[in-house]
Amino acid sequence: MTVKAKQIHSQEGKTWGRDRDVTPLTNLICACIFLFCPIMVLYFWSSCTYYSCSLYAPVQELSAQNFSFEAVKGFFWEKLVPGPTATGFKLFFSWLLFQAFLNVTLPCKIGFGQMTPAGHLLPYKVNGLFAWVVSHALFIGGSLVLGLFPASIVHDNWGGILIAVNTYGYFLTIFCFLKAHLAPSHPEDRKFSGYFFYDLVMGIELNPRFGKYFDFKLFHNGRPGIVAWTLINFSFAAAQYQSIGYVTNSMILLNFLHAVYVVDFFYFEDWYLRTIDIAHDHFGFYLAWGDSVWLPFMYTLQSHYLVRNPVDLSAFTFLLLLAIGLAGYFIFRTVNNQKDITRKSDGKNLIWGKPARVIRAHYTTSDGKDHTSILLTSGYWGISRHFNYVGDLMMCAAFCFCCGVDHLLPHFYVIYMFILLVHRIQRDHTRCRGKYGKYWDQYCELVPWKLFPYFF
Repeated sequence: MTVKAKQIHSQEGKTWGRDRDVTPLTNLICACIFLFCPIMVLYFWSSCTYYSCSLYAPVQELSAQNFSFEAVKGFFWEKLVPGPTATGFKLFFSWLLFQAFLNVTLPCKIGFGQMTPAGHLLPYKVNGLFAWVVSHALFIGGSLVLGLFPASIVHDNWGGILIAVNTYGYFLTIFCFLKAHLAPSHPEDRKFSGYFFYDLVMGIELNPRFGKYFDFKLFHNGRPGIVAWTLINFSFAAAQYQSIGYVTNSMILLNFLHAVYVVDFFYFEDWYLRTIDIAHDHFGFYLAWGDSVWLPFMYTLQSHYLVRNPVDLSAFTFLLLLAIGLAGYFIFRTVNNQKDITRKSDGKNLIWGKPARVIRAHYTTSDGKDHTSILLTSGYWGISRHFNYVGDLMMCAAFCFCCGVDHLLPHFYVIYMFILLVHRIQRDHTRCRGKYGKYWDQYCELVPWKLFPYFF
């Protein structure tokens, strides 16, 4: 740790949350994420646009030319980087401003997140479901009913939009980095590591805001990112219809399963305020660029694939994938509901017909105040510490297998989500051990499995 980091560390005290004790290797990894993740997204876009979503074809093409400088340069400028377009910038920034307008003006209830390490209990405007309904009604009405624009407009301008969102993602990252130093919303909740790229990527501010309610994290993850998710799928389904004259049952199933996941997110938006994304992650490149670019582009790869490679599922496969997806959703939702109900009832509830078993943990915020929380050890939470992720992965698998098994690209999502969730489990373990201390050790003894019982 650098001298500056040690000084900041001693000034702020040791509280839970984002890592402070960062190594040079971690800083290097963050630099690679900052520099190479955008190239990865561009490569996937190029694979779908020019090579029917084959991840190997671009490499094979360059290999046939011995990876000559001219071949690599030509691939980079002609196929890897889409040209910026005025339409792409207009579409994205109009969408961004429209979502900001809905966030500020739509009726809402006020939700509250978890207590921050500095002792803040922040309010949030919860109107995401209303914004999702309004956005989809206007898009579908404007395209299919009034004919103001083609329903495939997102698909038709995907390359130009990609450049626009990358521009915004990097701008937002730099803006939030500077804001954290110059005008933080809650200075005492900042965390500095002393390493430039780690702070840039993982973020310094916990809850950067404009005013009392406009929270950067909640807005950018939910709007424009997740609201756009189902609209992107719808636009690509429209493009498939234009291409082959009908919409395949695989595309319909994918749109339905993704919609279940997205609508659930907004219906339970108040619950989301107390998850790792909002309650613990700081706002840097990981969330600023990730929510702007990675989420809408990489989470919708299956719809991109099905436009180029239409798949007609058999009735049995269709019903099997539907059952896996809905079963995964049921597990995901009921696991989270058990914890939510237990917290709301202060542990005085039944789980599977028996009184909930809990550990009443104590923790201290950096303002010196003591607090209590509940660690649930029965029901699903007695099977593993993150059994909700089992349902999550089942849904991810159903999404991906809608595309068959001919190519790797549409299955990237489930592979990525498995890696992401395992990493989250480790980060959550580190954070909870720092927050709850001996109570967390007691919990881990009672619930030894992290994800899959008897395996991990």
